[in-house]
Amino acid sequence: MEKKVRRIGVLTSGGDAPGMNAAVRAVVRTAIANGIECIGIRRGWQGLIGCDFVRMTRESVGHLLSRGGTVLYTARSEEFMTPEGRQKAVNTCKMLGLDGIVAIGGDGTFRGALELSRLGVPVVGVPATIDNDVGCTNYTIGFDSACNTAIECIDKIRDTMQSHERCSVVEVMGRNAGFLALYVGTAVGATAVLVPEHVESFEENVIERIRGAKLAGYTHFMVVVAEGAGNAADVGQKIQDALGIKPTITVIGHIQRGGTPTGRDRETATRMGYYAVQAFVEGRGNCIIGTQEGSIVEIPIEEALTRQKHLQMERYKIMEYMQFGGSHEYQ
Repeated sequence: MEKKVRRIGVLTSGGDAPGMNAAVRAVVRTAIANGIECIGIRRGWQGLIGCDFVRMTRESVGHLLSRGGTVLYTARSEEFMTPEGRQKAVNTCKMLGLDGIVAIGGDGTFRGALELSRLGVPVVGVPATIDNDVGCTNYTIGFDSACNTAIECIDKIRDTMQSHERCSVVEVMGRNAGFLALYVGTAVGATAVLVPEHVESFEENVIERIRGAKLAGYTHFMVVVAEGAGNAADVGQKIQDALGIKPTITVIGHIQRGGTPTGRDRETATRMGYYAVQAFVEGRGNCIIGTQEGSIVEIPIEEALTRQKHLQMERYKIMEYMQFGGSHEYQ
């Protein structure tokens, strides 16, 4: 990027995450502070194709820090996956005079950003997804808020479960990643956690854990399931068939995406949004803003999309030590 940046766009794409609004706010205010005009693209890549935009000002992003969802809306776009759709998006950028775009979202958003960058539109990505599954960053905006929402729900479920001496199976989000489920399961002292990354023996890692808890004197049992690891109702039925106890089934669902973002998500989103604009100001683009060991880093977008994040399976061992003194080993 050699020419001076005068106008940029900002959009949110894919699943919404608490803290997206804080990131939008940071992008807009950092841009304006640097003499750069900021255009909000509504409804993600589909909005860029359809030229759905709004001028952003300092005032227009006031009071957004504590607001969940995304004021720019979000949508998934099959049209953007086609060469014709991406060319329409490029034409919108030319018509609006955009020198670059800040794209806030997850891996799918960044793959779209890569394709757009190959057509000559500089893009900087800001990772925001409650799944925390973007490989190039330790942390994604929204994860902490979603975890706290799920923990609060499970704590309330546990209150009634203890009163009735029941088993409860709780399904949390995580279609392809178990970061949310394992974090939440550890935080609530779950008896067992099922995640898509780890193919387990159901008998050993759920049924035997419940038996072990019963023998240790527990009268209530909590099983946390990532949606990608199985249907909560099916898990409950397996438990009933094996142990003769009928679990209560709870699917927390989309409330994990909503609500007021936590302080961590607000602060991280603000820092990431700031550095995304600074990348443009300093003549760089086509990168993802991430965190590594607490610091903000830039990763070239092509490299970023090759990186993978693996679930830390030793967390299972920690969770088991809390329950039964570490009687099993996990690789």
